[in-house]
This record gives sequence, structure tokens and C-alpha cells, in this order.
Amino acid sequence: MAGDRPRLLVRPPSRRLAEGEITHLERVPVDPALARAQWERYVDQFRTRGWEIVEVEAADDQPDGVFVEDAVVVFDDLAVLCRAGAPSRRGELASIAAATEAVGIPSVAIVAPGTLDGGDVLKVGRTVYVGRSSRTNDAGIAQLRGVLEPRGWRVVEVPVTKVLHLKSGVTALPDGVVVGYAPLVDDPAAFPEFLPVPEEHGTAVVVLDEDTILMSADAPETAALYRARGLEVVETAVTEFEKLEGCVTCLSVRVRG
Repeated sequence: MAGDRPRLLVRPPSRRLAEGEITHLERVPVDPALARAQWERYVDQFRTRGWEIVEVEAADDQPDGVFVEDAVVVFDDLAVLCRAGAPSRRGELASIAAATEAVGIPSVAIVAPGTLDGGDVLKVGRTVYVGRSSRTNDAGIAQLRGVLEPRGWRVVEVPVTKVLHLKSGVTALPDGVVVGYAPLVDDPAAFPEFLPVPEEHGTAVVVLDEDTILMSADAPETAALYRARGLEVVETAVTEFEKLEGCVTCLSVRVRG
């Protein structure tokens, strides 16, 4: 292992990606070949910046398996293995658990009747915002709180009714400011600092370092807004994943180096 290099869990898209779950969008055609090419370019954005890529075993029988963020969330040196809100996605977990074990991260699991999707979890400093959504229930949030609060994290529940997951509507910049497309955010006041952005696909950002973020190429006005705040913005196309309510955060999980 690379010691202090940042590491990233990713999984290649299934050939059955077009069959993935959707909740708030109309189903439209998905191009699997384009999705694979977009995924490879996405991963390359991390690889070329020195990240170590840990590729989870492919799961062609799991259409949504590429969205690894939903299956596990890492807090310091602990991995929380999620229990998917959609029963069709629970087959993704075994290979994710094996991957976290292989990189030496201890884990705990959310168990029935709890459900928790990692896309509903937003970390800002030592605060964890958890979306109460169609995929994450009260029991799942209570289990997460029980695991994290003794470790010094503060868990804050927020409502999510307008999008699939919390991080479909909001994410955070490196300085901790929460950003989101206001029409899709249930309660902007839940966050101490909220910055509305002008485009739906501009809400999701991945922090590459304290000065650099990765985001969808489909939100140029929002990218300009972030650059005006002094950030370096890396744009990458994820159109095929956006058709399935995915975004740049869904496609990877940061683990400790």
C-alpha cells in the first residue's frame, strides 16, 4: 500500500446498468459503452493526481453496483457497511465488505430493520448529516448514531423528499460550506452555511484536495461560481449515471491512506 496516498474504492459499471433503480426521474435510454468510457475518465481524474485506485470486484448481476458510495461509508478508520433501502441492491454488499477487509479497514454493519444508503450521508468536519429518505429509515439512522457518537461525531438527521439521496441535493466544498440546488433541498436552514447553486447537476462535488473539486461537466454556471470562490474545478461528464439519479459522489468511496 501507498501509506499516505489517498485511496479510492470504485467498481466498474455493470453491463446491466440501464436496468438500475430510479425513483424521481423518468427512465430514458442509457448507453453502457459510453457509461464505461465516462467511468474510466472519472477514475483517471483521481489516478493522475496520485490517488491509489482500489477496484472492487465487478458485479454484472447488480445494475446499480457502480454506485459504491451507497454500500459503505468510511469514518476515520472505521467502515460502516450499509443495508440498502432498495432490496434489489443488497447483493452488492458482500463484495464491498471483502474490499474493505482487503485494505485493512475494520467494519460494522447496519442490520435489519435498519436501512441506510451511503448517498444519504454527508460529512462536514465532525458533523454527519444523514438524510431521512425513501432509502434510509429511522432505525438505520439510530444505528449509525450509536456507532458514531461515541467516536466523537455529531449526527444530524435532515429530511429528504425531493431527491433520491441527501447528496443528490447537497454536498460540501472544502471549506465546509454546503452547496445545493435550492428547489431540490427540503431544508437549507439545516446547514450552518448554505450556498445555492444555479444548476441541478452542480450540487454534487468531490473534494480532491483543499483547493480542488471534481464535478459534473453539465453545470458550467456552477463551475464558474466555484472558480470565483478560488477553487480549481475539474469537470467530467457523467451523463449516463445522471440518467439513473447518480452523480460524481456516487461512483467512489474515499478510504484512509
